[in-house]
Amino acid sequence: MARSHLHKFGGSSLADPDCYRRVAHILLTHGRPDDLIVVSAAGKTTNFLYKLLALREAGQLWTEELQVLMNYQQNLIEQLLGAEQARQARERLSTDRAQLTTLLQLAELSDYQCNEVVSFGERWSARLMAALLRESGVAASNIDARQLLVADEGAVPKIRDAASRQAVQKVLAEHPDERLVITGFICANPHGETLLLGRNGSDFSATLIASLADIDRVTIWTDVEGVFNADPNKIQDAKLLKTMSLAEADRLARLGSPVLHSRTLQPLFDTHVSLAVRSSYAPQTGFTLVTPQSDAASAPVVTNLDQVLSVTLQLEGDWQALHEALVNAGLLPLAHWQHSKFRHEVVFTAELRKQVQALLTSVASELQISDVHEHLGFGLVALVSSAASQYRRSFARLLSRDARPLYQDELSLVTLVPQGQVALLTQKVHRRCAGPRKRIGIIVLGVGNIGEAWLTLFEQAQKRLSRELEAQVELVGIVRSSEALVDDEGISPNDWQERMVKEGSPYQYEHLFERIETLTADELVALDISASSALTLQYPEFFSRGIHMVSANKLAGSGPLTFYRELKQMLSNRRLFWRYNASCGAGLPIQHALNDLHNSGDAVAAIGGIFSGTLCWLFEQYDGVKPFSELVLQAKGLGITEPDPRDDLSGRDMQRKLLILAREIGLDLELEDIQLSSLVPPQLVDVPLDEFLSRMHEMDDDMAQQFAAATEQGKALRYVAALDRSGDKLIAEVALQWVESSHPYANLTPGDNVFVIRSAFYQGNPLIIRGPGAGREVTAAAVQSDLVQICKDLLQD
Repeated sequence: MARSHLHKFGGSSLADPDCYRRVAHILLTHGRPDDLIVVSAAGKTTNFLYKLLALREAGQLWTEELQVLMNYQQNLIEQLLGAEQARQARERLSTDRAQLTTLLQLAELSDYQCNEVVSFGERWSARLMAALLRESGVAASNIDARQLLVADEGAVPKIRDAASRQAVQKVLAEHPDERLVITGFICANPHGETLLLGRNGSDFSATLIASLADIDRVTIWTDVEGVFNADPNKIQDAKLLKTMSLAEADRLARLGSPVLHSRTLQPLFDTHVSLAVRSSYAPQTGFTLVTPQSDAASAPVVTNLDQVLSVTLQLEGDWQALHEALVNAGLLPLAHWQHSKFRHEVVFTAELRKQVQALLTSVASELQISDVHEHLGFGLVALVSSAASQYRRSFARLLSRDARPLYQDELSLVTLVPQGQVALLTQKVHRRCAGPRKRIGIIVLGVGNIGEAWLTLFEQAQKRLSRELEAQVELVGIVRSSEALVDDEGISPNDWQERMVKEGSPYQYEHLFERIETLTADELVALDISASSALTLQYPEFFSRGIHMVSANKLAGSGPLTFYRELKQMLSNRRLFWRYNASCGAGLPIQHALNDLHNSGDAVAAIGGIFSGTLCWLFEQYDGVKPFSELVLQAKGLGITEPDPRDDLSGRDMQRKLLILAREIGLDLELEDIQLSSLVPPQLVDVPLDEFLSRMHEMDDDMAQQFAAATEQGKALRYVAALDRSGDKLIAEVALQWVESSHPYANLTPGDNVFVIRSAFYQGNPLIIRGPGAGREVTAAAVQSDLVQICKDLLQD
């Protein structure tokens, strides 16, 4: 059976006896009997060994430092092992000391011998950890990686995959059902001479051996919990990432992540191996898993480098040829800008300066490179995500004039800024793009025709809306006349009816508010898509609980002036938003237009119009031949009127809409301040509906006379709302009018609304807004528009 797991522990995880015990406990509780373990040198052991070489090279006394190092190793042995194993370990350590002394006393040391000196740290760690595991009663052996990894020499040793794989598989076969503790950081050339794998060599050893051993999972145990979406030492609310793809991790490593290094990740490409990064100090906490591939877009990560090397150059040759030469030399650019036809800027980590200089010099003639300038005064800020393009606009808005335009590839967005701006820009990008996404919960109040149309619209728009707003917009409550469904986890718009049957419950407003109080959304927006006066009376309670409101219900906007003022004051005190464009004109932007005129410094003098699609249809169809009452019955049969046509014919609906618009332009009016001339005869106002329908013909004679008189003067008969404050006296009324045949009211598509606005800027040629003023889809769209605008207001910095 193939082995499934390799654990790697760094020097900080093995710094003292307690650390060793902690590691042994992790291996016994989180591992299996045949796990592989790769270890670094304990604590600062490698630094000590390099110091011995430096003292020897300088001709200075090194024996005292060697004694300090031996005492440290001796103490680990005494603290961790029982008598017999401690005796064996002391004997081995004594032999190692003699070998070290012999090497350090040589007149000259070869590179291989220097490497031999440095390799003792990992060898001691592997030997001691294997002994400690045996002390715990499990089978364990220590393995010198020079038996496993064969490499050709170079600036960085190049592993011979075939030979190394064969050696690894051979050792695994020789030690079945046994934990193998392997040295990191070291390998050997074909002659068995010691080579070092360089910076982060132990992590590289771990992933390399895992790939050669066909291991499923590598866990790098370190002193941090994993990869965060920003440096937690610099960003207070940085969050641990649960998962990310290997490609994202590699790009992040190249852009400065201190947790993962690109070289460590390379052996994992084209394998099935996943990589976990965990804390050896808190093994019970969460961790980051790097997977070969990821289907879902991962959370963005913000990273930075305080200093980078920016090289600007004149390139008359091919950029792709230069890029290929850089990559082949191991000098992969962090970012690249082409400022003009021949002028390029290429960015590298600062420590690559000499290698970049050498490479550019070597290809300068071939690629026609000239006028090369280096800059070290810049830092780099980057965002890494497989969905990086989604954050481009938000990132770009944060750039100062000193910043480079965003460089973008498939996985990242990168900019350069003066070094003094790096920390601040990193914080801003994290807050805007990678910080906790604001969660906006939507509660729908009323699911009749318009409410259902809105739910369909929201289902289609939800993902796009959340993406564009860079927030999590979720439906969390649906309330109708008899029952409510509230769920903090969210409600899908496509199965709410099934859930309402199973989970909905009767409610009183008091209990509904208690349930809403448990919702965890950062902001709540209620959509009143009802015609309920009882719900309108609850607006103060919604506002007192910090809930924003969108109203298609016109009763609040046209309620008593004291109530209206109370609502507006609550909004001002709490910085809440209440939008009600759908309450007048459905989807027509009448309130938007009035607000724009006000914001531009204009003064609205008059508003008039036909604000009822039903009454527009009736008077566009009425020709004086067919009785008006028959036309009303026809409209009722078509569903154009309310179930009780008196709700339309009374003019009360238009009166309320005119009041809403009057208040929008700053007039403190009550409903009674608008004179209303109803089309319903007084004797029919209060009779039962059936009786009204049977006696509706009683209105025909008066209507016919009005029509004939208007026609005789070449005018059209229309039912109109009018407000005019341009004279000495305010005129506000809803009534029949005779209008010129050329008037905007006289030539409408049946069912339209029309609004005519006169202002200081629009005197002789008024502003006219015309279109469908009713209908479930356009009204639902108006509700959605108001919702989106409130969300945008809430998300402004």
